Amino acid sequence: MSSRFSFSENILNWFDQHGRKDLPWQLNKTPYSVWVSEIMLQQTQVTTVIPYYLKFMQRFPNVHSLAQAPVDDVLHHWTGLGYYARARNLHKAAQKIVDEFEGLFPTDIEHVIALPGIGRSTAGAVLSLSLGQPHAILDGNVKRVLARFYGVEGWPGNKNVESMLWEHAESNTPEHRVADYNQAMMDMGATLCSRSKPQCERCPLSDHCFANANSRQADFPGKKPKKAVPVKITLMLLPIWQNEVLMYKRPPSGIWGGLWSFYEIGALSELDAFKHQIGIGECTTQPLPEFRHTFSHFHLDIHPQLLQLKQKPLGHVGENEAGWINVKSLPELGLSAPAIKLLSQLAEL
Repeated sequence: MSSRFSFSENILNWFDQHGRKDLPWQLNKTPYSVWVSEIMLQQTQVTTVIPYYLKFMQRFPNVHSLAQAPVDDVLHHWTGLGYYARARNLHKAAQKIVDEFEGLFPTDIEHVIALPGIGRSTAGAVLSLSLGQPHAILDGNVKRVLARFYGVEGWPGNKNVESMLWEHAESNTPEHRVADYNQAMMDMGATLCSRSKPQCERCPLSDHCFANANSRQADFPGKKPKKAVPVKITLMLLPIWQNEVLMYKRPPSGIWGGLWSFYEIGALSELDAFKHQIGIGECTTQPLPEFRHTFSHFHLDIHPQLLQLKQKPLGHVGENEAGWINVKSLPELGLSAPAIKLLSQLAEL
């Protein structure tokens, strides 16, 4: 590699001409607005995030409004973005900022890393993009750029590989214009140095890139070792009376934590016990079309069962956070993805 070549200068020159500078969270930047955008952008594309971000910021314009909001409201504004632990952690972190930092987003990176749902890279992104602090970042896009440029073998989830990528990230991050540089690195990975069909002919690093020189773009970053993805089966129960269906709020942790969903059983033989537990009387059972919901670590095959009730149970039903939801006029609740799908079907019945 030529001693005259400067990684960061080439990146910044490219950014000046081609970088994204008018995304909603780039206008009137604050640590809060950048933080919300960075959490939303984890495992989610920019085009998907933009409408959610705008709606979220309109409802929660500052850390106080987010901290004071009911978690149901936060999850409702997150519904459809997936990975709901991000929203729960965002809410918890906002409350911690209000309680421990008087509502001011901390400016020390160690304090930021200590907030729920924030790691080293996200903390560096928030402080560098909003305040210009000289911190390196290493999100998925940056990992891809660096792995290809330096020919870093192996899966970045491996600690040794990740450490090597962090070293490259730290050594290339400039002291000045760090906000532009980090934004450019994320833009590069999202646009030119994409996972498939990278546009190397337009890349400012291509003349010195290991992967490009050796036609090995597809080899970097290394793939996660494959494991067989297990398949689980559940029967989702939809007790319905006229236009109201019985739902419950899931526990705060675990799959669909804190979201509203439908009761589940393992087999139809468990239905009578469920009816007794909930207080449901006579009903007819009708299977609805089955569908698969895929998580990062398993497939869930969902067999919905519509329970047409002869009469609506009186008094309290089931546990504390359960209730009858009108399928024609949904309340503003955080809903699991299968719940959204099934509610839309019920509304058409």
